[in-house]
Amino acid sequence: MEKVSIDAVESRMGPASVKRALAGPLGTDNIALNHYELAPGESFGFGYHRHPEQEEVFIIQSGTATFETEDGDVRVAAGEAIRFAPGEWQRGHNEGEERVVALALGAPQEMGDTDMLRHCEECGGRTHNYVEMTADRDALVTRCAECDAETGRFS
Repeated sequence: MEKVSIDAVESRMGPASVKRALAGPLGTDNIALNHYELAPGESFGFGYHRHPEQEEVFIIQSGTATFETEDGDVRVAAGEAIRFAPGEWQRGHNEGEERVVALALGAPQEMGDTDMLRHCEECGGRTHNYVEMTADRDALVTRCAECDAETGRFS
């Protein structure tokens, strides 16, 4: 048995105000578990993405998250959950004025390669992107895989 205070786990840099990876402190072997808090306008992920080998479940504890999917936008309110099968495209974000608090579970724990699309001004549309740490390690940036333009910066 393992127990952890969520607030004691350090938040990771990214597109959400708070992302606390709980799998390590809890010692899980088979699932990834993340606690998120999204301020208005923030997102769970860096872009529209899919995990070809990992399924994901988001449990919304407060607020309402909007998930962009291949079938259109889906709103998920407090007390609701949404599941994405391996390979399903999605991007969850907070379109409202209230903070979103959620738990995200992924199985298997290792998500493998992630396919991600973001808008690239240089290319004029959505392109494949990758994430890298800045040289001074103060931010994560997304870059277009086609032209290497920076498409986002997250600190």
